Amino acid sequence: MKTPIPDGCRVVSLVTLAFASGFSSAQSPSQQSPQAVAASSSNTTPTLNPVVVTGTRVDQSSFLLPMSIDVVEAPVIRDGRPLVNLSEALTRIPGLVILNRQNYAQDLQISSRGFGARSTFGIRGIRMIVDDIPATMPDGQGQAATINLGSVQRIEVLRGPFSAIYGNAPGGVIQAFTEDGPPGTVLSAMLLGGSYGTTRGELKLGGTLGGTGTTGTGPFNYVVDISRFETHGYRDHSAATRYQANAKLTYRFAHDATLTLVTNELHQGDTQDPLGLTRAQMSADPRQADASATTFNTRKSIDNTQGGVVYEHKLSPSNTIKLIGYAGTREILQFLAIPRGAQIPATNSGGVVDLDRQFGGLGLRWTHRTSGPRPLTLTAGIDYDSSKERRKGFENFIGATLGVRGDLRRNENNTVTSFGQYVQAEWQFVPSWILSAGVRHTEVKFKSEDFYTRTGNPDDSGGITFQNVNPVLGLLYKATSSLNLYVSTGSGFETPTFAELAYRPDGASGLNFALRPSRSLNVEAGLKWLPANNTRINLALFQAFVTGEILPATNSGGRATFQNAADTTRRGVELSLDSRFGPDLSAFLSYTYLDAIFQDAYTYRPTAAPRTVTVAEGNFLPGVPRNTAYAELTWRRGQPGFSAAVEAIYRDKIFVNDTNTEAAKQYAMANIRVAYSHQFRGWKFTEFVRMDNIADTKYSGSVIVNEGNGRFYEPAPGRNYMVGVSATYTF
Repeated sequence: MKTPIPDGCRVVSLVTLAFASGFSSAQSPSQQSPQAVAASSSNTTPTLNPVVVTGTRVDQSSFLLPMSIDVVEAPVIRDGRPLVNLSEALTRIPGLVILNRQNYAQDLQISSRGFGARSTFGIRGIRMIVDDIPATMPDGQGQAATINLGSVQRIEVLRGPFSAIYGNAPGGVIQAFTEDGPPGTVLSAMLLGGSYGTTRGELKLGGTLGGTGTTGTGPFNYVVDISRFETHGYRDHSAATRYQANAKLTYRFAHDATLTLVTNELHQGDTQDPLGLTRAQMSADPRQADASATTFNTRKSIDNTQGGVVYEHKLSPSNTIKLIGYAGTREILQFLAIPRGAQIPATNSGGVVDLDRQFGGLGLRWTHRTSGPRPLTLTAGIDYDSSKERRKGFENFIGATLGVRGDLRRNENNTVTSFGQYVQAEWQFVPSWILSAGVRHTEVKFKSEDFYTRTGNPDDSGGITFQNVNPVLGLLYKATSSLNLYVSTGSGFETPTFAELAYRPDGASGLNFALRPSRSLNVEAGLKWLPANNTRINLALFQAFVTGEILPATNSGGRATFQNAADTTRRGVELSLDSRFGPDLSAFLSYTYLDAIFQDAYTYRPTAAPRTVTVAEGNFLPGVPRNTAYAELTWRRGQPGFSAAVEAIYRDKIFVNDTNTEAAKQYAMANIRVAYSHQFRGWKFTEFVRMDNIADTKYSGSVIVNEGNGRFYEPAPGRNYMVGVSATYTF
């Protein structure tokens, strides 16, 4: 893939889009406490006690919730970062590991407390939502590339038991919120360039209409953002060009109702895929692409268009309803490096994937809130999501010509739906105690219609339905006015995706009906402490028991199959500290310890040969480090004015396979950024310089878990640079 900047630095490669700091208006007033409004009014420093929605689906102080939930706000998202992918701003979140593949033909590798790390395609185990619209399909597979960071106001990250209220997501929830337009009218632009032919340009227009004068009190609010990103890529054969557009239009009715329309578009054409490297290849030349990548011209094209509507109506001071509807299309054409043998098995689905998907859904939510000495918040709702795709597979050759679409090898319709019902309550039954509880029932249905049948490749049509009921319970104790202690527990589940259900390990026809959802029991205890009005400390201890983990079974004839083969345990500690030293200096630190192991031994067959591999009991789960840490020290003088920051990242070694025979080595790296902002009449300008991986550390930015050819490693860039300028004009 291509990446403009180092993964490890995955960091935040550039862009001070600080320009948008004057554009971002934070949450709407209905979603902010008075303290949060005051803290965000300067648009320079995130509040230490933010109001959050994720976790309870209503606006509440994160300090009063018995769960691990962190917020990354606009000033952090945009400060000296390129706004290309989520790894830039979310690296700081404890418990969350985002590995930038440096490969835009593949999505980010995201795991939360070890959930999702094993996925080799898409994002698994984590629910992704943007402006109340799911970015995760009903089978649990999601994508992050559609999130337009140029217009995001804040990102909330939930981990632990309460993620079960969102359904098929045992690892957590990542939810992004698009900013509102500012009062009046504001136009902003940004341009940056850097190492490896990386450029990004952006235009954004936002404002409020229908009011009188320049007060910005009109009923119509809007934000429109378009951008273009291009990189030649750190590695050979990893160039990419991405176009994104995002719009949010809000109309506030006089009768306590709001109608919001959101739409976004993502286009990536012929994004090159350099594939992974073996350890020997990475040592010899980390910038090379595997020979099969150029032989078959591995690449991927993506077109994703979606839109949604959110209608919120306050029926009374205590009752609110919210109606959500969305629809979209996603088209993918991907050329893989599946070698053509002398005799291609009849079950081989080809080296070219042609996918045409339509998806959509509806949601209805009712919230009841009471005040008084024992305030109660009750939320109930239903969600329905559907995805239907026509999936075709073709040979990746015609005669002696490789890397082109050849004969048809796969042709099917796949439909998956999810229907969930949930209820959740928060009750402060005495002044010092808050009880949170909820339950969700989810039904996920799979149906496949196979239109490609041949001798040796029978009809694989079929269907299966999974159902789960997941309760959660949490209790928070206000030990003092500045210290809260909490404990929570709950069950979760993760269904197999269509790709995992598609084929049976025994080679028989039909879906793999023996494959079941994995189930988890999650326990968490922690504290939230405000030792001073300029410092916050969060500490969480967690443990998750997973039964029926979905693991590899076979890989033969172009088909990978899966099994519920072993139980696993994940236990660990998360710590974060955020502190401000006067008006100019601030520091942030996060640390995660994760012990994720197989509780049982299991066997699988990695190739067409009869040889089996045994994974020993006690082996560490691949794809996640045992220890991770992030630290940032930032100095600012004046608003606008001068700013500088140093970022440091540490990651422990990461095993690349279940057998733990190889691992990507641990590494530590640092990045620096410097910016200067100044104003001239209605204009605000920001110039910045960024250097990532200043010590030129050699490391693997991500790994491809259990890669069948031993090409586990995706190298990250060495020292690299970026410069940019942004301008904002207020009319």
